[in-house]
Amino acid sequence: MATKNVLNIDNSWLSFDEVKQFITQNSTIAISNQSIQLVLKCRNFLDEKMANNNALFYGINTGFGFLQNVKIDANQIEQLQYNLLMSHACGMGNEVPTHIVRLMLLLKIKSLSYGNSGVQLNTINALATLCNNNILPIVFMQGSLGASGDLAPLSHLCLPLIGMGEVQIENEKFATKDILNKLGFNPVALKSKEGLALINGTQFMSAYGMYCLYKAERLLRLADIIAAISFDAFNCVKEPLHPAIHHVRKHKGQVATAASLRKLLEGSEISNQPKKQVQDAYSFRCIPQVHGASKDVFENVLEVFLTEINSVTDNPNVFPDEDLIVSGGNFHGQPLALRLDFLSIAMSEIGNISERRTYQLISGLRELPAFLVNSPGLNSGFMIPQYTAAGIVSENKQLCTPASVDSISSSNNQEDHVSMGANAATKCMRVVDNVERVLAIELLTAAQALDFRRPAKTSPILEKFVAAFREKVSFNEQDRILHTDMIAAVEFLRTVEITNEMY
Repeated sequence: MATKNVLNIDNSWLSFDEVKQFITQNSTIAISNQSIQLVLKCRNFLDEKMANNNALFYGINTGFGFLQNVKIDANQIEQLQYNLLMSHACGMGNEVPTHIVRLMLLLKIKSLSYGNSGVQLNTINALATLCNNNILPIVFMQGSLGASGDLAPLSHLCLPLIGMGEVQIENEKFATKDILNKLGFNPVALKSKEGLALINGTQFMSAYGMYCLYKAERLLRLADIIAAISFDAFNCVKEPLHPAIHHVRKHKGQVATAASLRKLLEGSEISNQPKKQVQDAYSFRCIPQVHGASKDVFENVLEVFLTEINSVTDNPNVFPDEDLIVSGGNFHGQPLALRLDFLSIAMSEIGNISERRTYQLISGLRELPAFLVNSPGLNSGFMIPQYTAAGIVSENKQLCTPASVDSISSSNNQEDHVSMGANAATKCMRVVDNVERVLAIELLTAAQALDFRRPAKTSPILEKFVAAFREKVSFNEQDRILHTDMIAAVEFLRTVEITNEMY
């Protein structure tokens, strides 16, 4: 449980709130006595097993993958661990952001702490030291098939433990051997099984997924707030939000979204005005159904990821009490790959419907000027922000082609089905970041449209939100460089407080 910016690692369930606190408050990690005893017990069992048994145990005294039947001499078992980390550090592409690397360290420590992986306590402590001192390994985005665990990314993550690879400290890169010597950090002397325990696992996929969920939760709330502003800015009919409609369908997310919009619009002068139209376009009328469906997906994805980060995902698994060392496939990322693809689709739809509301707002309808600017023609107004939103939404549609339907055989056909969850994870992050940009464009547009409704006001809650936004971005009197406003709108969404009265 997390207290005072310290996250204690033990056998209890690591919650979403604790993960969010770790992200936002830069929490440090402490290994509980409970976990220490479990780790020591497992390591002692494994040492005794290796000393008194001539049997083959995968990855402990054998080669890996297709080389599973190659026995390794006892005096070479430790070298095997070093060879494993070095040979599998084959990442390519962009560097993984540091906030994701920190999450990878946390989740790797959590998985190893259950005492089913056979690692030394020194190894776990070394991972915690890296995290707590923000000595963050350089990890690359490409290289994992999401099946034998995230082999390449986790190899790069763990190279610093043996004094290799690179690390980043305060935005500067250093060769590990140089900076760790300077800090007095002694490389770990790996024992049997440890290399495999470190690089088998789903912590690359899981870290990306948890961060996407952290951002998605906030964006889903902001999407309701921004949609409510657009709802009044477009002078929409409020009957589609009536609780009776949603009572007879009962999807949890839909019911909650309708209630949220009713709360956000409570006390709105504009909402209570008589309307000329009977119905509105689906992008307004069906906000509860569309936003709600994405929220329901979010809840399902969160449940799966919380299960994953509270699991043991390396191979083989060691069970001291049962006198068992069992090789299996807990490293396979299929549950994550499917959910990451689903989350990408669900969040993409939030951007999709948002862009449609932006399009309606600039179309010169409902007594709003074309492109929401004085003297349209001389001024292009908000014409091109909608282009940008449309381009981003189209990019998201392309990114939503599922990665999880793909598989490529590897390791000489020993690993003949892979999840591609790592690709699903990195593109899910791109989708979520894109949705943030699309919502920022909608907010920019909706605030402009709302100002054309003056002196009529929206609800007190939304007026307060828009006033805060106007402190960052002013009303657009005539053409100016809107890129600056769009970037400011994104920054506003990242920093604005979402209070209980809003949600």
